[in-house]
Amino acid sequence: MSSKNYSRTQQNYALIFAALGDKTRLSLIAKLSNGQKHSISNLTKGSKLSRQAISKHLRVLEAAGLVHSAHSGRENFFELDTRPFKDSREYLDFVSNQWDKVLSRLKSFVEE
Repeated sequence: MSSKNYSRTQQNYALIFAALGDKTRLSLIAKLSNGQKHSISNLTKGSKLSRQAISKHLRVLEAAGLVHSAHSGRENFFELDTRPFKDSREYLDFVSNQWDKVLSRLKSFVEE
């Protein structure tokens, strides 16, 4: 992987993790996780936030590639895309393995 592609990938992960770093957006992800498309009206139910506020949060999730929207009539429907979650999990596993290697080397060094 070239350094340019690696930087682009790092930026993608940063967008994903930043988008998930908000409790409202995490709540929206949970609502969307049933595999169905939801309107903003549906996603606003049970929330103290306005449709406009929910819409802004959905746009952040969409910019990170976590949800997709489609127009149908006068409504805008949102659907969860699970691929970024899988990719992020693989990235976190990679980072975790790197730390395991570093800690193992440190342990060997300390025990010598």
